[in-house]
Amino acid sequence: MPYTPILATLGYVFSSDGRRVLMIHRNARPDDAHLGKYNGLGGKLEPGEDVVAGMKREIREEAGIECDAVQLAGTISWPGFGKRGEDWFGFIFRIEQFSGTPLSANAEGVLEWVEVEHVSTLPLWDGDRFFLPLIFDRSSPQFHGVMPYHNGKPLSWSYSTVSAGV
Repeated sequence: MPYTPILATLGYVFSSDGRRVLMIHRNARPDDAHLGKYNGLGGKLEPGEDVVAGMKREIREEAGIECDAVQLAGTISWPGFGKRGEDWFGFIFRIEQFSGTPLSANAEGVLEWVEVEHVSTLPLWDGDRFFLPLIFDRSSPQFHGVMPYHNGKPLSWSYSTVSAGV
């Protein structure tokens, strides 16, 4: 059976000093599969949209800011992640430069600047704890991972990195 995942972006917007990251606390919609969790920003790609344009659009829609510099941190394949077992494939970005002032909230929840060192103490998807260190360590090479899910829980995590010259 062919692998036909839902394509999505996930971005982590950093403060100018790199010590804080903009997270959304998904607390606005009772029917939200992410209810109560903290996430980066992002969403599904639209037809005909490239991943960078999609990331910039999602940040604009969700946070009200413009991305001035985006860096692909990696990708993750999430087989079985969707609420009905759909497969997802995410392009994960670091946004280290932006213009504007972030919104305080959107239709999905409250936007909060969180100290990077405290993110792991927040209610997150269990699987986020595996890849967030790769996002927050700016010296980490680009990664490409697979994290199968079943019933909302990660079953495993593996990844490869891309180093300079490869």
